[in-house]
Amino acid sequence: MTLTEERPGTMAAARRAMIDSQLRTSGVNEPWVLSAMDSVAREDFVPEAMKASAYIDRAIPLGNGRSLAAPLVHGWMLSEAAPAEGDTALLVCGSGYLEALLRPLVGTLDKAEAKDAPKKGGYSLIVIDGAVEELPAAIADALAEDGRIVTGLVERGVTRLAVGRKAAGEIAYLPLAEIGIPVLSDFAAPRRWSF
Repeated sequence: MTLTEERPGTMAAARRAMIDSQLRTSGVNEPWVLSAMDSVAREDFVPEAMKASAYIDRAIPLGNGRSLAAPLVHGWMLSEAAPAEGDTALLVCGSGYLEALLRPLVGTLDKAEAKDAPKKGGYSLIVIDGAVEELPAAIADALAEDGRIVTGLVERGVTRLAVGRKAAGEIAYLPLAEIGIPVLSDFAAPRRWSF
């Protein structure tokens, strides 16, 4: 029996500690983000063996090469996405946890995996739950003009949280912070020859 199974309410206390010790101290202070992250039980989205570690400040392996990003990553992603009820949103490679956080904040939410092209376009918001080296054209095309994208970018092995906006058919990114975001291998850039 684990420590969390022995003491009722421990997960709620761990969730509160995540908010107070990880999110608030790192600048994630928007009441709506904190409320969303307080209302979703992160332990419901990790393997049984990892439930006691659901609120640690690092990514949790989910199997099949996927990971649940650290709480701070999801807090910053939500904050930078600034989802609104009028948004038509697309979540790419989304963990069930990020989907549960995002769904009540937007008008509609569709999901897509890396290898699947979005079924439609015109999204005002795209959130990619991980870091990418290269964004496939199908996903870029699905973002509406003046639409927002929040993702991790991999540059020379370093992952950074970035936000982008589409203007004149092109997405321009603003890297915000170096942070450990799980890399999505399906979005790897083709290997090129270099010196």
